[in-house]
Amino acid sequence: VQLQASGGGLVQPGGSLRLSCAASGRTFTNYHMGWFRQAPGKEREFVAAIFWKTESSYYSDSVKDRFTISRDRAKNTVYLQMNSLRAEDTAVYYCAAADGIATMRTRPPFWGQGTQVTVSS
Repeated sequence: VQLQASGGGLVQPGGSLRLSCAASGRTFTNYHMGWFRQAPGKEREFVAAIFWKTESSYYSDSVKDRFTISRDRAKNTVYLQMNSLRAEDTAVYYCAAADGIATMRTRPPFWGQGTQVTVSS
């Protein structure tokens, strides 16, 4: 499984960014795919994920109602639309994949490289 993340950058507080994660290497029908983030000096934390087959999504409380995860079946790509960004959203964002919801939330076995998101005025 190969996961390629992109879309990070610098944005002002209140702004928006969209991250992309292009997946390849297997069929993802029964997989969960999503995002973690790691801020300087902090542990990596779960952000959001989506079950490929049904598009059922789930989020951490800190981003719920601000971030939206979606997927494009034809492009084998998962997106994270991030709105109303705050300084505390600054982190390296990693895409990840797993074959179960519990594993997805805690220890997904497949990881992409990180993409930096910086929220600052």
